[in-house]
Amino acid sequence: MERFDVIVVGGGPAGLSAAISAARAGMKTVVIERGDFPGTKNVMGGVLYTQPTEQVVPEFWKEAPLERPVIEQRYGFLSGDELVTATYRDPAWAEPPYNAHTVLRVKFDRWLAEQAIKEGVMIIPETVVEDLLYRHDRVVGVRTGRPEGDLGAEVVILAEGVNNFVAQKAGLAPKLTPDRVAVAVKEIIALPPEKIEDRFCLEPGQGATIELFGDSTAGMLGTAFVYTNKDSLSIGLGVILSQLVASKLTPNDLLERLKAHPYIKRLIQGGETKEYLAHLLPEGGYKAVPKLYRQGVLVVGDTAMFVNGLHREGSNLAMISGKIAGEVAAEAIKSGDVSEKAMSVYATRISDTFVIKDLYNYRNVNHFFESNPHFLKVYPEIVADSMRMFFTVDGVPKRERLKQILSNAFAKRSKGSVLRDLFGAWRAFK
Repeated sequence: MERFDVIVVGGGPAGLSAAISAARAGMKTVVIERGDFPGTKNVMGGVLYTQPTEQVVPEFWKEAPLERPVIEQRYGFLSGDELVTATYRDPAWAEPPYNAHTVLRVKFDRWLAEQAIKEGVMIIPETVVEDLLYRHDRVVGVRTGRPEGDLGAEVVILAEGVNNFVAQKAGLAPKLTPDRVAVAVKEIIALPPEKIEDRFCLEPGQGATIELFGDSTAGMLGTAFVYTNKDSLSIGLGVILSQLVASKLTPNDLLERLKAHPYIKRLIQGGETKEYLAHLLPEGGYKAVPKLYRQGVLVVGDTAMFVNGLHREGSNLAMISGKIAGEVAAEAIKSGDVSEKAMSVYATRISDTFVIKDLYNYRNVNHFFESNPHFLKVYPEIVADSMRMFFTVDGVPKRERLKQILSNAFAKRSKGSVLRDLFGAWRAFK
């Protein structure tokens, strides 16, 4: 049985960051990836933030296969054919060190895997890890589906994504439930760069993102998005699985509805669909974070439920958690102590970062919106109606129009209900 210091299960950003970190510390490290190569099984909306990524690969933006630096971010509510948006644009974000880039995971993950290889990491593709190997109560490696595929290690880092089968078998994570995962679907639609820049009012090479709530997901808890790439658009959405099942709709139903919306239809007009991707995403938040360690094992990235959906953050949480796990694993191995207590250092360090602090801050948000579905159904309608009335000029005096707006709003949601909603939202976010 071949032996390594560190085995990483999964070749996404979390796993590759862990491998790079461990290898730099002198560990003999291997990444086991079930896809043909890192990136083929990975799906995300497609925004990569600079600051956390630089902690893994300094000045990565000088050579990584990135799409466009994001200089504009739009948030909007859909209500029928109506749209209310808020936009922030900063052209300075188009210059180093940037704030964020759009990326295509197949390209970026392959590049990140190449950086790991340069650090001495071995990558074994097309291989499934079935379980951990034990000697008495000690974890001593992994069992793969290949003949003679057992591999030994001092520490195993689980970066297997949301499908946390090995973490479940290890007693670290509970079985996934439909209310703690989202179904995400995405299309890559090819468009000439000049059309993208014209439709999004961008200078050559600049990028923009759009996040849409409300009717974009049929009022269900989730988000739709449109991101600009070099010569394509990433368009998709994610919805909590339990709500999607109850709605009797399919992810493709929702995506086709989104593409048919007048606002979106114009953005993608003339484009050609090149790829269709679907994936599960962790959405349980802080309350669903599993136990992050045991003797000889650490849990990172999506497997650890490290996703902040409200801020569209997943890859950065994954990479930071992976980096810290690789460092802790190396320190433990060098000290000759890979006990559960030694592994607990990882949980302590990750708790001191924005990863856990942000997840804790929003720990009640998902439950709040699930318990108050009118926020994504009634309020977008109220806001759209109010904007239409406010901007309509038809001879009605402005003071009278304001009364009409308030009367219309409170007819859909009473004053008492609005006050309770505001208080509930304040409690959920504080």
